Amino acid sequence: MADPCRIVVMASGNGSNFQALIDAVAAGRIANSTITRLIVNRGKAFATTRADKASIPWEYFNLISHGFQAKGDKDALRVQEARDEYDAALAEKLLQGNFRPDLVVLAGWMYVFGKHFLDPIDAAGIKIINLHPALPGKYDGAGAIGRAFEDFKAGKLENNKTGIMVHYVIDKVDRGEPILVKEIECREGEDLHQLEERIHSHEHELIVEATAKVTKEIFDRKNNAQ
Repeated sequence: MADPCRIVVMASGNGSNFQALIDAVAAGRIANSTITRLIVNRGKAFATTRADKASIPWEYFNLISHGFQAKGDKDALRVQEARDEYDAALAEKLLQGNFRPDLVVLAGWMYVFGKHFLDPIDAAGIKIINLHPALPGKYDGAGAIGRAFEDFKAGKLENNKTGIMVHYVIDKVDRGEPILVKEIECREGEDLHQLEERIHSHEHELIVEATAKVTKEIFDRKNNAQ
């Protein structure tokens, strides 16, 4: 039998989706898999506390703190060069050593990768998946729930529905192939906070189901190759 699917999770904050993945792996819902490492890009990310409790190694790696970009630098060329260098260094970090993953899961990772990260990871055959609180092709990028809510109030939201999806990551923000999608209907009389709470309540289950689906495909492929 093939070795378990090795998962690296990247998170920036509280890490509740990371915790859902930890629990699902422990319960066997994400079968034949192990989370080998957590990477955070914010020094106070609570996700690191969750990693410690689960005995999962973690690493803090930040664009500014690690010297790639000077704090406050607004020069577009220098900023882009810094991001490219950071992306390349992070890709190299993943591809070396005992933590090399079969799958990278972005679970509340607040940073947009470019080609200098995505291309070497793709060339190595490593899949990257991301959770985004919108339907495919709708409300790419930050503030997706708020923009959907404003359109709903203005009568512009198609079928009065928004949602969440887990998708493969490509170099176009939130435009990778969807893996799983869940529609969520907006409700009259509901404020933005209430909509956000309802959407977030479904995120844990969707990221677990999508990760389980992808890891099964990876494990089966590894098993068949033996």
